[in-house]
Formats: sequence, structure tokens, C-alpha cells
Amino acid sequence: MAKITIIGGHGKVALRLARLLSAVGHEVHSWVRNPDHGADVAAAGGTAVVADLETMSVEQMAELLRGKDAVVWSAGAGGGDPKRTYAVDRDAAIRSMSAAEQAGVRRYVMVSYFYDRPDHGVPEDSSFYPYAEAKAAADGRLQASGLDWTILGPSALRDEPGGSRIETGAGVAKSSVSRDDVAAVAAYVLDHPETAGRVIDFNGGDAPIAEVLG
Repeated sequence: MAKITIIGGHGKVALRLARLLSAVGHEVHSWVRNPDHGADVAAAGGTAVVADLETMSVEQMAELLRGKDAVVWSAGAGGGDPKRTYAVDRDAAIRSMSAAEQAGVRRYVMVSYFYDRPDHGVPEDSSFYPYAEAKAAADGRLQASGLDWTILGPSALRDEPGGSRIETGAGVAKSSVSRDDVAAVAAYVLDHPETAGRVIDFNGGDAPIAEVLG
């Protein structure tokens, strides 16, 4: 079984992912900024690691990543403040990639979002522009790295239960997807290294994840 770090470990997708991974025997280390979130992480089967992404250096991140087999980026500033959005969704994400390289962690899974790549097309006067810019920069850095990366691009997120069924591929228009299914896709790609080097934009759908991505 693998030792997996989830960055942004108290997020709704991250907690779901920790449950899936720990249930099959993986060792999950979830980075959280707030120590009070440790109980939620433990309830999901993970071990909380207190880490402030905005202030941590590459070296500090690398120290926490050493000895791990994979890293999942599931963190986000949550919008609202453009400065913090760039600090977390772009700068901290890019530092985590450098840290993974430094620590020798080859496998890196990025939870991004469904957009037209490489140009997101969001106008500069949109409140969504800083997030779109930040994610495009982080995704681009990851694709240019030497890591065994997979980028996940879920469409609009829903909280209702998922069915582990999705749709993806050329010609599929963005729609919506359950957070359960985003976590299930992340768990699948972590257990299937042949998905490295793929950008997977997806919605909820009718076909089983293994059938679509296998």
C-alpha cells in the first residue's frame, strides 16, 4: 500500500478521498492549516499534518513529503481575494511541485477544474479571472515538470451522492459532477499509474470510472 499526501486535506473532496484511500489500506497524510480540523481528518482515516501553504518554503514542503509515494493537490484559496488566490492556487501549488521533485515523490495528482486548455478564456474583468489564471499557471508548470502527473478537471461540483460514473473525452461539454465522484476518480488514478500524463476533464455520467479511464 502507498503513503499518500493530500494537500488541502480538510476540503470536501479531500476528506472523501481520504476515506476511499484509507479504506483500501493506503496511508493518508492530510495537510491542514487549522489544527482543529485534525479530528475530521482522523474520522476520514487520515493523519493530519499542520501546514500553512502560504508561508511554507519548498524545502519545508519537501521535508514533509520525503518518504511518500504520491501527492494530491486538493487545496484552494476559495476565491474572493485575488492576492490570496494567486498565493495559494498558483504559487503554493507550484512550490509543492518543486518540493515533490526535491523529495523524490514522482506521482502527483492535481485537482483542477474543467476548462478549455491551455487558454482558459476568462475575461480579465471577471471575478473568476484570478482563479482561472492561477490554475492555468499551476497546471502548465505541472505538465512541464518531470513528475508522473495527472490533472483532473471536474466540472461544477455537487454535494449529492455519486455513483462512480462519469463522462469524459473530446466533445464533452462541461456540466456538473458529484464531489463523491471526483474523489473516486482521484482514487482510481492513484491506483493506476498508467493514467500519468493525462488531463482528464469530466462530468458525472453513465459509465463506470474504470470503464471510462481504463
